[in-house]
Order: sequence, then structure tokens, then C-alpha cells
Amino acid sequence: MNCNRMVSAFVLLCGIAACNRSEPPAATQTPVPAATPIPARAPAVGIYVTNETSGDLSVIDAATNAVVATITLGKRPRGIVASPDRTLLYVALSGSPVAGPGVDESKLPPPDRSADGIGVVDVRERKLVRVLPSGPDPEQVAISQDGKEVYVANEDAGQLSVIDTTDGHLIQSFKIGDEPEGVTVEPGGTRVWVTSEADGAVFVADLAARKIARSVKVGPRPRSNGGTLTEIDVRRLAPIRTIDLGKGMRPMGTRVSPDGKFLYISTGRSKMAVMLDTASNMVVASVEAGDRPWGIGLAPDAKTLYTANGPSNDMSVIDIASRQVTKKVAVGRGPWGLAVVEAPADAR
Repeated sequence: MNCNRMVSAFVLLCGIAACNRSEPPAATQTPVPAATPIPARAPAVGIYVTNETSGDLSVIDAATNAVVATITLGKRPRGIVASPDRTLLYVALSGSPVAGPGVDESKLPPPDRSADGIGVVDVRERKLVRVLPSGPDPEQVAISQDGKEVYVANEDAGQLSVIDTTDGHLIQSFKIGDEPEGVTVEPGGTRVWVTSEADGAVFVADLAARKIARSVKVGPRPRSNGGTLTEIDVRRLAPIRTIDLGKGMRPMGTRVSPDGKFLYISTGRSKMAVMLDTASNMVVASVEAGDRPWGIGLAPDAKTLYTANGPSNDMSVIDIASRQVTKKVAVGRGPWGLAVVEAPADAR
């Protein structure tokens, strides 16, 4: 028994006979205090995988590559981002039915708009603490540098929604092209970029001016199908060059190394994780990550890459130096998004 966690006392009172036939008093026992449960601690480096089909979040300890918790979220969790202080996770939840390639959407059930929202997960407590309004069918989400706003790509509505993280009210929205997917915010937080698959363009929203600054034409269906990356001049809002990733590649998610020298790309049905040298814009390596790698993340030390593989319900651990998959970790059903989070010191 651990004396630092629980103290128990057992006191036996023995009477001394006042005469030769006196009976000893009955033994008494003090109540044993209930053990105080030790709160769960966040992994020093956690990998958080959204599972679209099972509606939950897998928490993986990067030190052991083991799932240490599963958190129920809601319908179709997909995009995920951590707050700047790394204490919260924001997850896009959607009540729209799944519609893969070739699916006749007219035969799908109606969307459940009550399920749409941005789930907020407390990293320390390992639980969903609230759901923010999001607009219809949120798919991807980004966050401001001060953590006060989240930026949501609403796929069905063809819009970008800006949500206040304090009380969940809609600050503003922007009409953009159809089927918005990827969303990110510029350093400095003045503009938000959203890809539109149907338009083959990236829409740049100026938050201060409350308008779309420009749409920049890129390759077909950005995030997929074209097999290319487009490099854009952020000052001129114009494409600089098109980078061919190779035949059959379907770029999905990206992560940049901390030094900016490499870009890592997941390629969905192409099964590969691709490494691009940003100085030469050349592919220098590719690794078969798994079945439809989508979400992608990079360890803080930039030595390990992770991908969420939808059809096989697992996550790949890729050693960048050897360019090999060293382990596959079983997660929930339909893993989609992935975030690597170094927990604050007081949460570990």
C-alpha cells in the first residue's frame, strides 16, 4: 500500500483486567479514507488521431507508440488543430453523410445539422468539454496565433466561418468556391487561405477588410487528383511555379520541417508519404506509408513522421533518417486527421 496516497489506521484498544474475570473491550477500526484517483496526465508528446467512422479520438504516447486513451467526440471528426498554448484541441465534427468518390449523393440520407460543430478537447482532462457552433459541414480547421478565433472550412456551404473560441459566436463568414477543404492562417493572422476543390483555386480572405482579397488559380482539385503542388507568392498573390510530384500522386496533407528545408506530403490513395526539398523543389524520398494516408504530423525533433491511414484503421510511424515505416499503431475506425502536440509542462 502506498503511504503517500492513502493512510489507513487500525487501532486495537486492549483493556487491562480490573479483576480476574473482566472481558477485553471490542476491537474498533477507524474509517479508511477513499483513495484519491490520480488524474490522467497528457503524454509529453501526444499524437491525436481523429477517427471519422467511429466518431472518436485516439490519444497515442509518442514515447511508446501506444494508445493511452480514446475520447468520444461525435459524428465524423476530421480536421484537428491544437491551441497555441497546447492545452486544447479543436476538432471539426460533421453531420453530413459520407460521400466518397462515385457516390450518388441524391441517394444519401439528409444531413444531421445538429451534429455539426467544433469539438473542444481538454488535453489535461482527456475529454470533450464543449462543442462550438461551426456552420454546416465543417471539414478542416485552423486557429489564430492568440487562440481567440478558429477558422472553419464549411464544405457543403462553400464558405469560410470565423468563430470566437470564447463564446462560440460567428464573427464573420466569407463565401468562397465550392468544396472548400484545406484552411490555414498566415503568420501575423491577417489573412486566411482556403482551398476550393471544385474551383481549382485558393481563396485568400482578408480578415480586417472583411472580404476575399483574391482567388489564386492552382492545379485541379487542390488537395488531390492533380498530382502537383503550386508555389504561390504571398505578396503578389500569384502562382510562381507548379511542382510535379510524380505520376499517380494525390497530395492530401502537408507538414513543413521546423527549419523549413523539407515539406512532407501525404498522398491518400497513392499510399505514399513524400519528402520534398524546398530549396530545389525536388522529391528526394518517398515511403509507402499505408492505405490512404491522409492526416500527417511531424515529431517536435523532426526525426519521425506520422500518417493516419483510413481504410486500414491505423497510424504509421516513419523514421525519417532510414525512410522506413517502423511501426503501425491500431487506432479507431476511419482515421482521418492527425495532430502532434507537445504538452505543457504542467500537464504531463
